[in-house]
Amino acid sequence: MSKIISNAIIFIFICSLTGCGWLGLRDRGEDYLLSEETAPTVVPAEMDSVVLGQAYPIPQIKTNSEQLSSYDVPRPLAASVNTFEQLVKIQSFDERRWVLINIAPGELWPRLRGVLNRSGVPSALAEGSSGIIETVWVTFNSDEENSHRFRFNITPGVQVDSTEITALHNQVVRGSEEDGLWPETSDDDQRELDIMTLVANELAEESNFASVSLLAQDIGGSAKVDILSPQVADPYIRIKLGFDRSWASLVYSSDRGGFTTIDKDRSEGIIFVNFTEASSEEIGFFGKLFGGGKDEDIIKANYQVLMQAVGSDTEIRIVDDSGNGLTRADALRLLTVIRSNLS
Repeated sequence: MSKIISNAIIFIFICSLTGCGWLGLRDRGEDYLLSEETAPTVVPAEMDSVVLGQAYPIPQIKTNSEQLSSYDVPRPLAASVNTFEQLVKIQSFDERRWVLINIAPGELWPRLRGVLNRSGVPSALAEGSSGIIETVWVTFNSDEENSHRFRFNITPGVQVDSTEITALHNQVVRGSEEDGLWPETSDDDQRELDIMTLVANELAEESNFASVSLLAQDIGGSAKVDILSPQVADPYIRIKLGFDRSWASLVYSSDRGGFTTIDKDRSEGIIFVNFTEASSEEIGFFGKLFGGGKDEDIIKANYQVLMQAVGSDTEIRIVDDSGNGLTRADALRLLTVIRSNLS
């Protein structure tokens, strides 16, 4: 019996190595290499063609021909320092508070709904297109007179692939829930902080963010931060936030990713920085022993980062230490570093 089992195992092993072709079935695993481009389907003019389209559409590149010209390939940019930071945290600025989590809104949406359901505050309204979740009215043992509900607003964060969650608290006397109206600011700031702390703690304990909501892929509108490269002007970063919040983010970014802040003038919107490329050569033991590792030169600014308010948005540009513009390739490279570390 043991010999029969051994022969069966050997037979299965040989079949797994030789593939299905040994049994007379053609292996189609490499057929995709032989595929050819086919002409698009032509729909008669009198028929509706809305339901048809490219199976795998290629999006338009948001750039111009200058950016695609040949040039010396630079060193790969270092990973953003935000990549290695705490996954979930509560931030505040200018009397505003939000939960920051560095995953995309489409991944966060189903997780947040699950957290609320498990916490006993299920959703009464969930609009993925606008990024709004409103809970049902709930009661607390510590408050026997009032009913409470919360509204969560989910928007793309300033960091790359991040999400910001804000909360609004509303309370009314029990029995008058139908007359409740959402206030401009939370009725109870402590209740707001409590629910945001609960959400942040629950999300921090989540270990799997694999599920994605297709409904919420464009949740909360477009990204807050974009790098734009007009044909007739220098590239710049556009932040869809006010000057104060954008300045705080820029100050944070200008000390990371190879940048060092030398001086700054908030009233003029200027940060003097030094940018040094990461070196792949490390000073050895004898180099350090004989002074090769000493910082003998004073670090000087070699770039200026400029910020200005344009309507409700803020724009960031970079020039050299004399205020002269950079080549488009250099400006885009440095702006990309700044953008990757904004928070």
